[in-house]
Amino acid sequence: MTIRNPVEWSADFLAGTARAINAAGHDIYREDLETGGRLPMIRRIELADLGVALRRGLDDFAACRTDVIFLCLVYPLIGLVLARIAMDSGLLPLLFPLASGFALIGPLAGLGLYEMSRQREGGATVSWLQAFGVLRAPGLTGIILLGLVLVAIFFGWQYAAQTIYAATLGPMPPASLAAFLHDVFNTRAGLLMSVVGLGVGFVFAVAVLAISVVSFPMMLERHVRMDIAIATSVRVVAANPLAMAVWGLIVAGGLVLGSLPFFAGLIVVLPVLGHATWHLYRRVVAR
Repeated sequence: MTIRNPVEWSADFLAGTARAINAAGHDIYREDLETGGRLPMIRRIELADLGVALRRGLDDFAACRTDVIFLCLVYPLIGLVLARIAMDSGLLPLLFPLASGFALIGPLAGLGLYEMSRQREGGATVSWLQAFGVLRAPGLTGIILLGLVLVAIFFGWQYAAQTIYAATLGPMPPASLAAFLHDVFNTRAGLLMSVVGLGVGFVFAVAVLAISVVSFPMMLERHVRMDIAIATSVRVVAANPLAMAVWGLIVAGGLVLGSLPFFAGLIVVLPVLGHATWHLYRRVVAR
């Protein structure tokens, strides 16, 4: 086995990235090569299938935990930076929306994990470097575009949360964290903000679940357009409402727990959910 030095690896990586971006530019105008625009068959799944997906996700995590922990270490750091910015910039009311926003960009954040599970499923020896195989994905164009959509939804949620705060407890920022928490739990305006905020956040979360629950894994594996992947994802949710609702609760609950304390739990929660998402895709979308 030849050990490549960092310069050789970096040169190959940059060359592969350039080829991928060039191919993506052409793919925007190309027809779906695998399905001709036809939607794939959707399977009906039970709650037990969610358990199978989670167990396989845990198995993938256990098999390459050092690599995925290294890969996901950035997410708690991002969370801490965002929290610090929120507290220092008078944006304290956005602290919870920022933390919960991980659920909105989680499908995008899990791309490298889907790729690692895909390659491990094929019998390859997996390391964190394999995560960059995403750049060679058949549906890279759609991945980029849908990723931008999720980022836009994330910022839309932050704007909505700020608007809700301004209409209830605002518009002035709270004097301190203690004062903010007191107002949230002990005033009618705080209760109204919480109820409306949770309702609006639920709408954002359901929208993201519907358009992305299997979209990214599908575009990672197949040469399909973004609209085909999104339509397939929506059909998955429509065909399996109970299972998808429970899956959404598992993801949301896992991310909330992973955010405590100080986002450290995301180092474990994100890899397990990411790997499990790949296996869920395998069970619900026919090849």
